[in-house]
Amino acid sequence: MLYFLYFLVGGTIMVLALLLSQSKYLFLSGIITALPILTLINMGMQMKNMKEDTFHAVLQNTVFGAVGMLLFTVLTFLLTSWFKPGISVMSALAVYALFMLSGKYILSMFA
Repeated sequence: MLYFLYFLVGGTIMVLALLLSQSKYLFLSGIITALPILTLINMGMQMKNMKEDTFHAVLQNTVFGAVGMLLFTVLTFLLTSWFKPGISVMSALAVYALFMLSGKYILSMFA
């Protein structure tokens, strides 16, 4: 259940970032630009407060999440060649959700 909550929170942040990036207000674009910087700050705090094996597990999950976002973006791009944008996004989102929900099993194959 906690994994689903993380998925929901992360997705909400991505949607909000997308909406804010379309704004005409410059400070909102600055917030979007700050997201990678905040990620680096978060990693720095994790390095200070986590053991090495825990940090490695977190980074493994981070790579898995990045691959999931890449999968979502590429699928959306490819599917819009054949389908309407709404159907393409929903289809790519379904594949992304399956990929992320099966994450623990997929990661256990590499560990």
